[in-house]
Amino acid sequence: MQKSLPILPLFVSGFVLATAIPGLAQTVESSAGPLRATVLAEGLDHPWALAFLPDGRFLVTERSGRLVLIESGVVSGSVEGVPNVVARGQGGLLDLALAPDFETSGKIYLTYAEPAEDAGLQRGTGTAVMAAKLVLTNGGGGQLEDQKVIFRMNNFDNSTRHFGSRIAIAPDGNLFVTLGERGSMERAQDPMDLAGGIVRIAPDGSVPEDNPKPEGWAPEFWSIGHRNPQGATIRPDDGVLFTVEHGARGGDEVNMPTAGDNFGWPIITYGVDYSGVKIGEGTEKGGLEQPIHYWDPSISPSGLDFYQGSLLPDWQGDLLVGGLSGNVLVRLDMEGDTVAGEERLFAGQLGRIRDVRVGSDGAVYLLTDEDNGRLIRVAPEGK
Repeated sequence: MQKSLPILPLFVSGFVLATAIPGLAQTVESSAGPLRATVLAEGLDHPWALAFLPDGRFLVTERSGRLVLIESGVVSGSVEGVPNVVARGQGGLLDLALAPDFETSGKIYLTYAEPAEDAGLQRGTGTAVMAAKLVLTNGGGGQLEDQKVIFRMNNFDNSTRHFGSRIAIAPDGNLFVTLGERGSMERAQDPMDLAGGIVRIAPDGSVPEDNPKPEGWAPEFWSIGHRNPQGATIRPDDGVLFTVEHGARGGDEVNMPTAGDNFGWPIITYGVDYSGVKIGEGTEKGGLEQPIHYWDPSISPSGLDFYQGSLLPDWQGDLLVGGLSGNVLVRLDMEGDTVAGEERLFAGQLGRIRDVRVGSDGAVYLLTDEDNGRLIRVAPEGK
């Protein structure tokens, strides 16, 4: 991979030296002591996903279709060769993940709302996954090469809602990709319609031989019965998948999807329709899975990561969740597979939190979903 010109490293011995924007900081008390949220960059157009590059820069997707590099508090360049996206409603350029061997391969994955014409179809949009090689250029930007669409939904439609979509890469290298039901709730119970499910695919997009494949299910499926999952992560200790998804009015969920699960949307839910009308048959039904935690009222969860790091040792192994409508960072105190408690941080102070990632320095990094979106670092004061 072609290297960029030398730059001042942002990470030294695991600690960030990124330039903060003067005056843009908030401090709150927490179970880990005083925490300071410092704005590292602003002016982003509805940023959706964040990745940490080995050279210390940040790679960020903007829903409008840009993939940008951030260095020392500013956008230092953009990446050419990103896919065409339908940036309407909740659609656009969405999630981002670096391949486990990124340092040698340069491979990344992007999810996005793909226009029908690019998929060889007549109408609509659908969630797709592109794999590509990121080549950093001498001018501070980059280029995607060897682009290949490795996955797309099998039924496109004209909705601008509920695309999902997050990528979580398992220890075996396979990809979990979350898919919303596109605003048509009945699609989440159609075992041959990939909307409203979580799929498991190989790095080249093929179907792993050990996928669950219940009778009548599309072979890509890992689990079905989801509404709009916008957070996914792998528990570092054992490789188990965790997700968060939006309910309707109430009923946001934290789930542990295992092979062949059906999470019941819209047959069961802890929420109601936005009109107040009941949805489905209640909150439980035989053969359908329960969330390990839910929110009512909603926080609109987006972004999910396990905390691992030395800066906040009391949080080790806990889940961190961003809240959009909740304008909040949530810590879920995990005891095994059980949520033992919840802590809400920076409520109403930072804006709509779209993505949450824990850096190698042990700090927590957030993206806010706004016209003037921000990249924010959360750490103990003075760290």
